[in-house]
Amino acid sequence: MVAEMVPPPRFQHARFGTYDPDPAQPSQAEAVRVLEAFAAGLTAPAEPRKRWFGRAAAPAASTAGPAGVYLDGGYGVGKTHLLASLWHAAPGPKAFGTFVELTNLVGALGFRQAVEALSGHRLLCIDEFELDDPGDTVLVSTLLSRLAEAGVKLAATSNTLPGKLGEGRFAAADFLREIQGLSARFRSVRIDGQDYRHRGLPEAPPPYSDAVVEATAARLGGTASLDGFEELLAHLAAVHPSRYGALLDGVGTVCLTGVVPVQDQSTALRLVVLADRMYDRELPVVASGLPFDRIFSEEMLNGGYRKKYLRAVSRLVALARDSARGTG
Repeated sequence: MVAEMVPPPRFQHARFGTYDPDPAQPSQAEAVRVLEAFAAGLTAPAEPRKRWFGRAAAPAASTAGPAGVYLDGGYGVGKTHLLASLWHAAPGPKAFGTFVELTNLVGALGFRQAVEALSGHRLLCIDEFELDDPGDTVLVSTLLSRLAEAGVKLAATSNTLPGKLGEGRFAAADFLREIQGLSARFRSVRIDGQDYRHRGLPEAPPPYSDAVVEATAARLGGTASLDGFEELLAHLAAVHPSRYGALLDGVGTVCLTGVVPVQDQSTALRLVVLADRMYDRELPVVASGLPFDRIFSEEMLNGGYRKKYLRAVSRLVALARDSARGTG
């Protein structure tokens, strides 16, 4: 499982040199400089490392400098691209995963074995650090404390609730308290800017008709999925979110008919996870019904999960735009 913790397909070729900083946002170019320096520090000669639970010592990354970097910014500013670029620039052994994937790893291996499996790494990158579940947050925070004490360097991005993301600070006090004892080990890297997915690009195409969606799925054959939107949402309720990526195995294009507003928050959060996994895999979305920027209610967009919903809309619109090249 640890060997499979690598950047998703969309970011397999992400490099610092392929990141396109917005000239109007100097913090973006500064973030590249900070992360390049952090990556360079990971190539320092190894030192003896303390190992937990009585096993023999193993090589460690240099303990000079901060134990990690934390990428702080809104959605669509390229945090995941930069996190993946850091992973690609760093020497191994190294691991990259979302917060959910990390909790799944601990659930599958157990806490002790997860520490053992990761403590030999030079770098652990965690995308989309979540604050939704206090239990999971404390579990992973404890894991990160153990790994940092063992010399593993850490890098993270986060999706925090409104009011908890500190402007120019390390994700505000509430997040710092959740990652007990780690705050002093991290350097905060603030990344300002607008959503790059829509910067200077045309608007997403309007929804297609059911006939176009069905014809596209038929033309693409086995590489396309075809589902009614409401039926898909109902199916997601019966599948653990950790398995949403597996649902997309072998799929090249996602075809959906009858997109409608999402009625409840639990369903909306499941759709957010699916949107992330589709975006990771660069899957164009051909859809009929309601435009994706209207599927979440104003109440949802103004509530505690605002950032998640806005990210999902941004990504779904980008994937709908991608689909314009393959329909007709």
